[in-house]
Amino acid sequence: MTAAPPEPPADAGVVTRLGSGGPWEALYGYSRVVRAGSLAITAGCTSTVDGRVAHAGDAAAQTARAIRIGLDALAEVGAGPGDVVRTRMYVTDRIFADEVGRAHNAVFGPVRPVATMVVVAGLIDPDLLVEVELEAYLPA
Repeated sequence: MTAAPPEPPADAGVVTRLGSGGPWEALYGYSRVVRAGSLAITAGCTSTVDGRVAHAGDAAAQTARAIRIGLDALAEVGAGPGDVVRTRMYVTDRIFADEVGRAHNAVFGPVRPVATMVVVAGLIDPDLLVEVELEAYLPA
């Protein structure tokens, strides 16, 4: 005899999409954070505050700010830093890798999500040195 399949979580079919009011969301048609059942994912987060790049020239400070923006977005859908299971970091030059990695560790060292860091040709604003994506898992 086989057991009946488990019941899906009550919110399994619910998708929540939230914006932050950032300058590119409406223009390019995306959400800052989406929660689909137990999964919550941010769009790429940068050190853009009120439409302007904060911490120009400082990759560590930009990373810390981008992570904070991502965590604030995740909080809007019920996730915290301990729920983060994957991060992606895009840096515009490999010389920033260590300071970006250390800024990531300052927040996620105890959590230890899987992580990827990729060097890219550039970001949407030339003053941006790093972009971060966060994914969180919230079990039912």
